[in-house]
Amino acid sequence: MRMKTIGIIGLCCCLRVPLAAQSAPLAAASTSSLSLEQVVTTPAGPPPTPEHTGIKAMFKGLMIDFTHLPSKENLFWVGVGGAGALAVHPFDDTLNAHLVGHDAFWKPGRIIGSTPVLLGTAVVIYTTGRMKDQPKLSHVGMDLIRSLAVGEAVTQTLKYTTRRERPDGSGANSFPSGHATDTFAFATALERHLGWRGAVPAYIFSSYVAMSRLHENRHFVSDVVFGSAVGIISGRTVTRHGREYYTADVQIVPGGAMLAFTRRNGD
Repeated sequence: MRMKTIGIIGLCCCLRVPLAAQSAPLAAASTSSLSLEQVVTTPAGPPPTPEHTGIKAMFKGLMIDFTHLPSKENLFWVGVGGAGALAVHPFDDTLNAHLVGHDAFWKPGRIIGSTPVLLGTAVVIYTTGRMKDQPKLSHVGMDLIRSLAVGEAVTQTLKYTTRRERPDGSGANSFPSGHATDTFAFATALERHLGWRGAVPAYIFSSYVAMSRLHENRHFVSDVVFGSAVGIISGRTVTRHGREYYTADVQIVPGGAMLAFTRRNGD
């Protein structure tokens, strides 16, 4: 049981480990318009602190974040998360049967990885930065709040679209895991601001929270893997828009409607 637990934690963490060792096969499968370097390259240093970090600026930035969701980079991470979820899907039932238990070590994950706790932490960071006139600190808090908001919007949409039954039968909103999404969104935003030294503990924490959902029989492992990918997408969308992104637009055409994507330059 312990080895299986370690293996799943490793699978969650691998979504964020640099892919240098895997670059050859992935590059061979990529097209000329989507290279591995474009997708997984980590920008040097923290994002520039915006001129304004007030409430108005935060909500304006959040609206822009949603327009940046359709991007080549995010499509890559959807593929990684989807492939990972499909790979572990055959083991959903058997893994839960082995991991479900009342081990006290996993119980705190349900609370400390919940949206209210993470959002409250982000609000405290943001408020402290604003009150002490520290724009860099308030910027961190602002990005954490926006990452959680984007992650929750995507996760809740998927939950009530897929309607997957939870393993404990408590509801049809299992896929993907909200706890995994929120904690990985939090960690990914911190990674951009603090670098890997500060982000590694956050990713370890995220994997712990994700695993706790299996021990409580609230999610399948495929829910957790894809939820982790959604969190990564959310955090990266907020903190690094990339060189190119796409905006979606519904256009009325004779006989129906057409969904059009327009390529734009990032900021």
